Amino acid sequence: MTKSRKPVIAAAAMLAVGALSLSGCAGGGSGDSGTEQLTFMFRGSDAEKAAYTAAIEQFEKDNDVDVKIIMTTADEYNTKLKAAITGKQVPDVFYVDPGSVQAYVKTGIIKDITEYVEGDDDLDLDNVWQYGVDSYRFDGKLMGQGAIYAMPKDVGPFSFGYNKTMFEKAGIPLPDKDKPYTWDEFTAVTKQLTQDTNGDGTPDQWGTGLNVVWNLQAFVWSNGGDWLNKDRTKVTVDTPEFAEALQYFADLTNVEGVTPSATDAQTLDTYQRWMQGQIGFFPVGPWDVPTYEKLDFDWDLIPWPVGSTGETATWTGTLGIAVSETTKDPDMAAKLSIYLSTDPTAQQSLVDAGVQIPNLIDMAQEWVTSSTLPPENKQEFLDVVQDYGRALPANTTYSAEWYDELYKNIQTVLDGKQTAADYLKEVQPRMQEMLDKANAEAGIG
Repeated sequence: MTKSRKPVIAAAAMLAVGALSLSGCAGGGSGDSGTEQLTFMFRGSDAEKAAYTAAIEQFEKDNDVDVKIIMTTADEYNTKLKAAITGKQVPDVFYVDPGSVQAYVKTGIIKDITEYVEGDDDLDLDNVWQYGVDSYRFDGKLMGQGAIYAMPKDVGPFSFGYNKTMFEKAGIPLPDKDKPYTWDEFTAVTKQLTQDTNGDGTPDQWGTGLNVVWNLQAFVWSNGGDWLNKDRTKVTVDTPEFAEALQYFADLTNVEGVTPSATDAQTLDTYQRWMQGQIGFFPVGPWDVPTYEKLDFDWDLIPWPVGSTGETATWTGTLGIAVSETTKDPDMAAKLSIYLSTDPTAQQSLVDAGVQIPNLIDMAQEWVTSSTLPPENKQEFLDVVQDYGRALPANTTYSAEWYDELYKNIQTVLDGKQTAADYLKEVQPRMQEMLDKANAEAGIG
C-alpha cells in the first residue's frame, strides 16, 4: 500500500465537479488492430509501473487483448478518477480504497465480481489473505461480508520498527521479537534512548516520534478501546479505555519528554529524524522497505507496545482492483483484476519492486524465509495480516467525515492544554452526528 507521510484523510466516493479528459478511458472496446482493449488506471511509483507493465504484457499475450495503462501520482489519483467518473469515462479496471466501496456500489460505479472470483478454476481463494478479500466485501449494510467488489492489489501491515544500532550503542537489551513491551516498559526504554549526545543541554536523540493520525490506533485497540460499536452505529471514543490510550500517547511528549517537541518537529519532522538515526522506535510498512535499505543503521520489526489487554494491535492497509459497472467486457476486466491480484508471476514482479508483500500466502511464507533484504523479522508483517491487523475505522463506513473530526482539534491534547477525557467528551457528539448522517445516506438505520 503506497502512502505518503503526511496525514491523508480517507475520501468517500463523491463525484468531482468539472471534467478531465483521460484518453483511452472509455471502458472496453476494440483497439486499432481489432483486438479487444481494456483500460487499467492506477497510482504508484516508477517501480510499480515497470512491474505492472511486465505483468500486463504477459496478460495481453495470453488473452489476445490490449490493455492501456493509465498511471497517476498518489496525490492526483482521486481527483482524476472522480473526473473520469463525472465525464462517464470510467476505466475498465482501476484502484479503489475500501472506504469508497459503499458509495461506489450505491452509485453504480463498481461491479460485483463474486461470480468471476468464485468461478475461476485457477484461483485458490484460501491462498489469498482473507483480510485482503474481505476488505472489499459488502452485503448492502456492513463491509467485510457479502459480495466481492474488488480483488486486493495488496495488503499493507503497519508494523513497528526499532533502531537496532541505537540500542546496541546505548547498551540496552534488544526488544523481544515476539513479546511486546507493556506501556510502562516502553516508556522506560524510550527514556533511556532519549539523550543529549552532543552536550548542548537539549536532546538530539529521542525514544520515539509518532503521528497521532496513523499511530493512535495501536494504542487504543491494545487498551480495549475502539472508534465504533460492533454494528458501526455508535461512536465509542468517549470511553475510559480510549481516553487512557490518547492520554498516554500525549504524555509521551508532555510528561515523559521522549519525543521531539513541536518546535523540534518544525525544524525536522520525525520521519526524517528516524531516517537520520535520531529516533529509537518508528512505524514501518512494506512500502517503506526499499527506502530503508539505504539507512545507515540496522533496524528490525517488533510488535507494538500493549495496553491493558496485553494484546498487540495495529492496522493493515489495502488497495483494491475493481471493475467498472459499465465496462463493455466484464469477463475480461474481471479476469485482469484477478490476474493482477493473484497471478504468481505478476505478484513476483510487484514483490521484486519492493512495494508490497505477496498477496499469495504460500509465496509470502517463502518470501519470509528466502529474502535476504531487511528487515530480519519479516514474519512480523505476516503476523499483522494474519493475526491481529485491523481495518482503519473509516474504511468500514460510508464516509470518513466522522472519523476525520477526531483529529481536527486534537492538538490541544497533544500540547497538554486539555485532558484526553475532556476532549473526547466534547468531540463524540459531533462525530456521532456525522456518522448518523453517513449511515442515513447509506440507507443503514
